[in-house]
Amino acid sequence: MESECIKYMKLSGLEPLIITPESNFINVGERTNVAGSRKFLRLIKEEQFDEALAIARHQVDGGAQIIDINMDDGLIDGKEAMVRFLNLIAAEPDICRVPIMIDSSKWEIIEAGLQVVQGKCVVNSISLKEGEEKFIWEATQIKRYGAAVIVMAFDEIGQADNYQRRIEIAERSYKILVDKVGFPSEDIIFDLNIFPVATGMEEHRKNAIDFIEATRWVRQNLQNASVSGGVSNVSFSFRGNNTVREAMHSVFLFYAIQAGMNIGIVNPTMLEVYDDIPKDLLEHIEDVILDRRDDATERLLDFAETVKGIKKNDSTKNLEWRSLPLQERITHALVKGIDTFIIEDSEEARLSVARPLHVIEGHLMTGMNVVGDLFGAGKMFLPQVVKSARVMKKAVGYLNPFIEAEKGEKQKALGKILMATVKGDVHDIGKNIVSVVLGCNNYQIVDLGVMVPPEKIIEAAKRENVDAIGLSGLITPSLDEMVYLAKEMERQNFEVPLLIGGATTSKAHTAVKIDTQYKNAVVHVNDASRAVTVVGDLLNENTKNEYVANLKKNYEEFREKFLKRGKTKTYISIEEARKRKFKIDWKTSTIKKPKELGIQTLQQISLKELIPYIDWSPFFRSWDLHGKFPDILTDELVGEQATSLYEDAQIMLQEIVTKQLLKPKGIFGLFEANTINDDDISIQKKGKEITIFRTLRQQLKKRDDKPSFALADFIAPKTTNRTDYMGAFCTAIFGADELANRYKAQEDDYNAIMAQALADRFAEAFAEYLHHRIRTKHWGYAINENLTNEDLIKENYKGIRPAPGYPACPDHLEKETIWQLLNVKESIGVTLTESLAMWPAAAVSGYYFANEQAKYFGLGKIMDDQVENFAKRKNISLDKARKWLHPNITDN
Repeated sequence: MESECIKYMKLSGLEPLIITPESNFINVGERTNVAGSRKFLRLIKEEQFDEALAIARHQVDGGAQIIDINMDDGLIDGKEAMVRFLNLIAAEPDICRVPIMIDSSKWEIIEAGLQVVQGKCVVNSISLKEGEEKFIWEATQIKRYGAAVIVMAFDEIGQADNYQRRIEIAERSYKILVDKVGFPSEDIIFDLNIFPVATGMEEHRKNAIDFIEATRWVRQNLQNASVSGGVSNVSFSFRGNNTVREAMHSVFLFYAIQAGMNIGIVNPTMLEVYDDIPKDLLEHIEDVILDRRDDATERLLDFAETVKGIKKNDSTKNLEWRSLPLQERITHALVKGIDTFIIEDSEEARLSVARPLHVIEGHLMTGMNVVGDLFGAGKMFLPQVVKSARVMKKAVGYLNPFIEAEKGEKQKALGKILMATVKGDVHDIGKNIVSVVLGCNNYQIVDLGVMVPPEKIIEAAKRENVDAIGLSGLITPSLDEMVYLAKEMERQNFEVPLLIGGATTSKAHTAVKIDTQYKNAVVHVNDASRAVTVVGDLLNENTKNEYVANLKKNYEEFREKFLKRGKTKTYISIEEARKRKFKIDWKTSTIKKPKELGIQTLQQISLKELIPYIDWSPFFRSWDLHGKFPDILTDELVGEQATSLYEDAQIMLQEIVTKQLLKPKGIFGLFEANTINDDDISIQKKGKEITIFRTLRQQLKKRDDKPSFALADFIAPKTTNRTDYMGAFCTAIFGADELANRYKAQEDDYNAIMAQALADRFAEAFAEYLHHRIRTKHWGYAINENLTNEDLIKENYKGIRPAPGYPACPDHLEKETIWQLLNVKESIGVTLTESLAMWPAAAVSGYYFANEQAKYFGLGKIMDDQVENFAKRKNISLDKARKWLHPNITDN
């Protein structure tokens, strides 16, 4: 190869980054990605861009040579956020000194970023997925802006999953870019798809070596091109065994870098030094990575169990702490969540004091105060605190008979808190966690459970003489229940603070809708870690008046700013919105008739079949551990605790599967369908209408070329004389409450919450599994689909499954239509509460749309004319329509 033909990739922020053969491996920081960092997503949603910049700065300070920025989220104006963030970065020399990777699946966001980014950036990504014409157009635009580009090994057939497909797609893409587009070859980076090895599936044996050899081929045959990838994917099969994972990453990189991989995403804390890997472990891993033996996977799986080892800080194995003084042993057991010796230590403590109550008020509370201090300082995390509570309850359970026998004075609590999930709502994981955390801090909890009517909450609050009331809710109708209860508390002259929490709640709704109805303290508690501090401030006699005054002032100021912000948005009439509806060319659009029309139930599904479809990231969020799985397992801050939690989850998951402790049931139907009257979808059987789904339309004023979406836009109108199709479904997991109650009876809140959290994951996994089966079998419009679990989580498939109550269709009322159409209650036993929450709580329901142009969107604010129109179409009262369509304050 002629030396003058060799060119090096040159990127830049304020400083150049020239990638030469002598360059070390280039690491990309991905924490400024809304899909990769829960914290970053929250900050962008709340427009806290200064704090978001701090994350970018931390990435650069931590050694990232490129930072990946992604703003793809349904509740964010991605284009506006990308432009704003890049402009802010440009004013921060310590951040913008490194090149930027503009990461988006939407061309309009990529182009907006290209127009403002400083220096020479990288675009992530383009591919042949939608054909050569679009690929060439996007590459031409990127070339015009002078950026480098990541090209995914993906074409019209699907994702490259073997050596031959990788090199074929790479070569074809390269020739198009270099020969047809004139794209600089040194500015091309191929992502050749790193997939897991040692999964037990024969077709996955060569995943690593195929990537490595394809990398070698690209570097030898596609002059000047670079190769990138996400390294953690290779070790997914060994999640929870960091010893093996770290070694796998090092071995993989050792050979991939030798082959020419020069850019990628890898967490440095999840790397073992290659030369430090024990020789026996190294041999087993290299056998798998390089596919050197037919039994390599089985041998590594067996060997992996022997090298999990004992963690250096595994206090259940290291018993040196048992020689400490009594108080230190009790404190250590509480902090570490070890209940093995707590009975004998509690007995020793009981024999050392005058009264058994003194053990609780002295030894145990001393230890729990340490737990509280560590939790408040961010040095302990929620799962650890719940484990501490389990130890505390075990000790108190042992001591209670002695206290009762003495008939002495009971332990004095710091306060009594009533907790309830409001009327019509069935979700209580978050409430249970907050109850445990408060209980750990010596507050007495009166837990009324779920679906609690307001009169019962009022009655119990008076009877128990509580010091505060905590309300929880997940679905939007719960917001109205909270407003009603605040009004009732005001009418009855209550003075106790009102705590608001749950997934659907927000500071905005609390400040605008609830705080205005109750003259005393109302406070939104957005996570369990804040609950103790908030309650402490509210009940402290010395500081509560000042705290409440400041709280009221803060909410008033927030309310004023929020309402002013809402007035800056302009909305159009429903008639105008319909004129601007999303238009599909139905003359050319493909409509695939389902292979199996009608309704089918699924009651013999194995839980084992659902495990590969589990999205673990929300599982960690339910425990207030934020981050994208599996990266969260190696996170500098929460990685150790996340790994411990994940290992505990795997143990329970296997027990659930082995003993069939949970039961999945599902139902779906595929039907003929046509849009009628712009926003309604007529469901038919052999041409005869059997029901109608009512959809809602966006009314925010947009630029002239931007449509106002409704779900009905994705179904062919009746006037086209083409029969289209639509589906509906419900999946549910039965038995979670019974399993959780079994653990609660054993004073084991940790495993009770774990059981509910896993049931939720199984329900979502069932929905994902079923949608995959719909696409590839029952409907069959994507029969050749071959996606990874990560692709499924990112929804990188054709078609959508929106759910009533979510952004594209926020009215829960349409669940009633689904239930009637599918006969859900009678067929699989899933019921709807009066607020249209599903019972059991671990359940998912929604629609299936197959059109290739179908997409998710957020409806936004619903104007009065659409509410009136909806009431007429549904044949319901205007008051009922307002109740169901106007609860979401965040859109005002």
